[in-house]
Amino acid sequence: MAPRKRPLSTNLFVHESGTGSETLVLLHGFGGSHATWAGIASQLSDEAKILAYDLPGHGKSRDADVSSSPKKMAAAIQSDLRERGVGRLHLVGHSMGGAVATLMALSAPEDIASLTLLAPGGYGAEIDAPLLRRFAKATKSDDIRACLAAMSGPGHVVTDKAVADALDMRASPGQMEKLAEIVAAITRGGRQGVIPAEAVSALSMPVAVVWGVLDSVLPVSQSEQLPSHFELHLAPVAGHMLIDETPGLIVELLRGILRNQV
Repeated sequence: MAPRKRPLSTNLFVHESGTGSETLVLLHGFGGSHATWAGIASQLSDEAKILAYDLPGHGKSRDADVSSSPKKMAAAIQSDLRERGVGRLHLVGHSMGGAVATLMALSAPEDIASLTLLAPGGYGAEIDAPLLRRFAKATKSDDIRACLAAMSGPGHVVTDKAVADALDMRASPGQMEKLAEIVAAITRGGRQGVIPAEAVSALSMPVAVVWGVLDSVLPVSQSEQLPSHFELHLAPVAGHMLIDETPGLIVELLRGILRNQV
C-alpha cells in the first residue's frame, strides 16, 4: 500500500504506511520528524498499520496550535487519533516523544496495547540542556552532524540521511523559532520535568524500555528508577540516538510485540 499523508482539523501531520490488523504509532524526539522512523517503519510495514507523527512544533506539524509542553502535545495527538478513528494501539516514543507517549498512556491506558520507550524523557531531572540548545540553533550540515555525533555513542557514524532529514525539517519559515521555544520549555533551569514515579508505576500495559549505556543526553542511570515490571533493554555501546544506532534491536523488539498481539 502506498504511504498516505493527510492532515486533519487538529493540524497535525502523520505519515501513514504499512498493513495489518495492529496499529503502531511512532513519536520522534526533539528536533526530529516522522522521517526519523523511515528505516524502522519500512521493516515493519507488513506487521502493522504505521502512523509516524510530526510532533507539534516540528516539521509539517509546526503550526499546530498547542503549547510546547509534552502534556499538551500528548493531548493533541490523542485528539488527532480519535478523529482518525484509531482504537487500541501500540505506542512508541523516543526521548521527548517518550515523555509524550508516557503521558498518553497515563491519560488513556485503555487505548494502549503496549508502550515502548527509547531513552524516554521525563524519567529523571538530568538532561544535557546545552547540547539540546545547540542542536535547536543548528542550521548548517556540519553543525547538525556535530550535534548528532555528540548525542550518539563513540564510533557511531552519523548518516547523511539523518543530517538531510534535520536540514529539511528546519527549512520551513518559523521552524527555528519553534525549536527555540520548545527547547526552552523542556530544559527550563537546565533540568527537565519529571513524570511522577507513582503514576508511572501504575501503568498496567506491557512496557519495554531501551536505553543506551553511553547516553549523554539523558543518562542511563535514570533507568534505575523504572518500575520493576518494565522490561529494560540496555544497549551497551549506544548513546541517545537509538533509532539510528540500534535499529535492529528496535525492529526485533517491536516485531515480537506486534506478532504476540500484546
